[in-house]
Amino acid sequence: MFPDYDVIVVGAGHAGCEAAHAAARMGSKVLMVTMNMNTIAQMSCNPAMGGVAKGQIVREIDALGGMSGIISDKSMIQFRMLNRSKGPAMWSPRTQNDRMRFSEEWRLALEQTPNLDFWQEMVKEVLVKNGRAVGIKTSLGLEIKANAVVLTNGTFLNGKIHIGEKNFGGGRTAEGAATGLTEQLVSLGFESGRMKTGTPPRIDGRSLDYSKMEEQPGDEQPAKFSYGDTKTLEKQISCWITYTNDEVHHELKKGFEKSPMFQGRIKGLGPRYCPSIEDKINRFAERERHQIFVEPEGWNTVEIYVNGFSTSLPEDVQYQALTKIPGFEKAKMFRPGYAIEYDFFPPTQLQLSLETQRVEGLFFAGQINGTTGYEEAACQGLMAGINAHNKAHSKEPLILKRSEAYIGVLIDDLVNKGTQEPYRMFTSRAEYRILLRQDNADLRLTEIGHSIGLASDERLEKVQTKKEHFNHLLQQLKKAKLDPAMVNDGLTQFNTSTIDEKVSVAHLLKRPQLSIKEIKALSTETRELLDKYSIEVQEQVEISIKYESYIDREQKLAEKIGTLEDFKIKSDFDYDRVKALSSEAREKLKKIKPETLGQATRISGVSPSDISVLTIYLGK
Repeated sequence: MFPDYDVIVVGAGHAGCEAAHAAARMGSKVLMVTMNMNTIAQMSCNPAMGGVAKGQIVREIDALGGMSGIISDKSMIQFRMLNRSKGPAMWSPRTQNDRMRFSEEWRLALEQTPNLDFWQEMVKEVLVKNGRAVGIKTSLGLEIKANAVVLTNGTFLNGKIHIGEKNFGGGRTAEGAATGLTEQLVSLGFESGRMKTGTPPRIDGRSLDYSKMEEQPGDEQPAKFSYGDTKTLEKQISCWITYTNDEVHHELKKGFEKSPMFQGRIKGLGPRYCPSIEDKINRFAERERHQIFVEPEGWNTVEIYVNGFSTSLPEDVQYQALTKIPGFEKAKMFRPGYAIEYDFFPPTQLQLSLETQRVEGLFFAGQINGTTGYEEAACQGLMAGINAHNKAHSKEPLILKRSEAYIGVLIDDLVNKGTQEPYRMFTSRAEYRILLRQDNADLRLTEIGHSIGLASDERLEKVQTKKEHFNHLLQQLKKAKLDPAMVNDGLTQFNTSTIDEKVSVAHLLKRPQLSIKEIKALSTETRELLDKYSIEVQEQVEISIKYESYIDREQKLAEKIGTLEDFKIKSDFDYDRVKALSSEAREKLKKIKPETLGQATRISGVSPSDISVLTIYLGK
């Protein structure tokens, strides 16, 4: 009934979609298996992509040749660049999306991808022969063969939904849980655990009074995620902000005795940085109010996502508390919020390629690895799809360094440090964040994406042109001199000191009071020069000039630490032979099996002295 496949992808969420698309685009014969073809790439929580650090990840996915940026652009209803008031390392793009259109665009993209087939059914088992994944077995008993298997099961593995004192099996509201896989993997020697996440109630937007809320419009000049030819928005939908108060908190507390979280019915650990509303008012009792973001779910729907009000309290408690929020007095609820518990597998059981250590040819991506968030899942799916293709065709895996991409930071953190709670990406996790900006992801990664057959020739040409324009403009601004008589009046107006002799435009641009906008106002010739280039190129040149010393310092540090990555460690290396290692280091090294000395330095419990011992031993 089925041909043999190169790669089988189990699951069709954000991780599964990126994995299937990448492997098929690179030339593998791929089968995507999902329990419901109608929920491909569903935005099961908030209808948004990007945000702090997450926006950088979406740009990196796009630069490598993935689809999340393109799909986000095609379905967005609002665009905002967050953290503009901070340094460029913190600037983070975010889109508000049409939930239904996002899912539809992903399905259309996948159906138009050559080499990609679909099957709707539950997967009960991974077929393993001689320690290698060779296919899957479905709930109907069908066995489908493949050279590599990618599991992207999301919250479906033994998923249990909680609303107050009620609980029932499910991977999402109105969708069943996936059973059997966890038990099989544990029988193969894998360690599993439980995690928890949640979602807020959905509200009828027609029942809200927006006059009592603060409007949050999109950017006046909206950008987009993709470096490709997707369109920018001509019109946008506003979001809104309101706040909880003492009355809201009082109503919520009435349900605490029925809270599955407080009463111990939920065993899994929830996300630290996205807590439920009951957890917020319990942990931060001194706060008089909490922000509530009112987010439309699309162009043509009245459904509203109540961001900041995630909860698993009884539905009547949820409703009574909601009606005490300004603007929600007459709110009508579409469905209540809930918490969901699910199985995950500690990611220290993976290699940096996302292939499991125990079973060759088996890859994990997304929430199965203990992460939370669409963007974190999507980038893992992309890398798992790339490396599953490489595995199926006996090629070396692609592993991104921490100095190359946020994706590299995320995977390195997961494999070397593991996670005890749902892992979310932040800019603070990246020690090279000045290098890993959202504006230069194409310059960093498109050549890599093109070299593996994922990014198109057109993408590469566009990046090469951008590099040329960047270098030309940078050199011209260093050469172009401005006369004191011409610019001093303007400098005074911009509250910066005047000049006594001719100085270069680049020299003036280093001043914190001056941006490209002010430089253009100082000189007609300079404005004409700058306007020959795109806004993106102008922005990158400005960042390069203003932060030159910081960028150089990070680059040198990355190169210095990068030399440790050249020290390869064989997978069968016997750490018991190195007697001078501490017992904790020996235990961690044997468990994680680092592929390089550089990776070994990032394992918690491995001290600098352990690294010195290992360096000497490997040197011998």
